[in-house]
Amino acid sequence: MRSNLNRLLQQVVKIHTTYLNPLSSAVGIFYFREFLIIVLLFFSIRSFSQPILKISEPRHNFGTVQRGELLSCDFEITNSGTMPLIIQNAEVSCSCTEVEFSKQPLLPGQKSVVRVLFNTKTVYGRQDRVVILQSNAKNSPNKLRYKANVTEK
Repeated sequence: MRSNLNRLLQQVVKIHTTYLNPLSSAVGIFYFREFLIIVLLFFSIRSFSQPILKISEPRHNFGTVQRGELLSCDFEITNSGTMPLIIQNAEVSCSCTEVEFSKQPLLPGQKSVVRVLFNTKTVYGRQDRVVILQSNAKNSPNKLRYKANVTEK
């Protein structure tokens, strides 16, 4: 679409700069009108074309675990939009949590996994944590939530 847009722009400029008689101006206005229509279509399509991040199950409960365990949970995500999805950052609420995710763009319709690692070495009792995913998705930011009840060994 961009190459068509560039080609049409070059034609409009060529017509306006090469010919100066009234007939060529009318032709130039015709091409300029087509150019404007293409530009408007391009930007309207682009505004509707966005990635959308969907999380199959945004919550996970580890249940009761012993202190010192390293827990792992995979959250399945899908790009249900029409443009590539890029996860830019994952914010965690505690240093006991690490997040692993692909830095590669997720194409429309593709699935991926966001892995949350929870180290219970430094925590005790009921834990309710949130991971915030920042992306280029229309519905960003997205929240992943996990819970655990950490007991002594």
